[in-house]
Amino acid sequence: MSNINPVIETSWLKALAGEFGKSYFFDLKKFLVEEKRKFKIYPPGSEIFAAFNYTPFDRVKVVILGQDPYHGPGQANGLCFSVKDGIRQPPSLQNIFKEMKNDLGYEIPGSGNLENWARQGVLLLNATLTVRSGEAGSHQGKGWEQFTDSAIAKLSEEKEKLVFILWGKYAQAKQILINPSKHHIIKSPHPSPFSADRGFFGSRPFSKTNTFLREVGLSEIDWHL
Repeated sequence: MSNINPVIETSWLKALAGEFGKSYFFDLKKFLVEEKRKFKIYPPGSEIFAAFNYTPFDRVKVVILGQDPYHGPGQANGLCFSVKDGIRQPPSLQNIFKEMKNDLGYEIPGSGNLENWARQGVLLLNATLTVRSGEAGSHQGKGWEQFTDSAIAKLSEEKEKLVFILWGKYAQAKQILINPSKHHIIKSPHPSPFSADRGFFGSRPFSKTNTFLREVGLSEIDWHL
């Protein structure tokens, strides 16, 4: 993990340059080196910063916030809610696709890989970018949240007319980092089976996002996968 910095896309490397020299980031790197020595860590090292690499800072139009990578074998690919091709779709992702079908009429895709969204400017950002195999939340509170909070704040500060999609209380707590006078915020309960029936279903985040982008003169997201 000693070469953790260079794997981040250039525009993000510039935007977040101030973070890499901070003490919390050195502590985070030391923690990850030790974790990798003892445990299986997800996602693979080359995909830890996938959200940034697929969606450069200057191309971000939409931000979807998640909490942790999936902790099962082969699931996490560095994009929140997304899984690799050929991996069974987790329940929250299944519900996201159900809402997409209800909202836009698209058929539910066979693959849960959301790379196509990321390439169009949808930043699929988890608050914590790594996890120990089989242990949800195991890398929380180690520094990742400070790093990703800085990314959210930088987007809010330096860009305008972004759409922030905040699903659930954890993501909605990040609203304090976002300037609502510059950006459009869409909130609903989380797509988890425990909360989807309490307002996620019927929230129409996909059409609402495209309506806003269209109104401000930006190209819409093709949510079809």
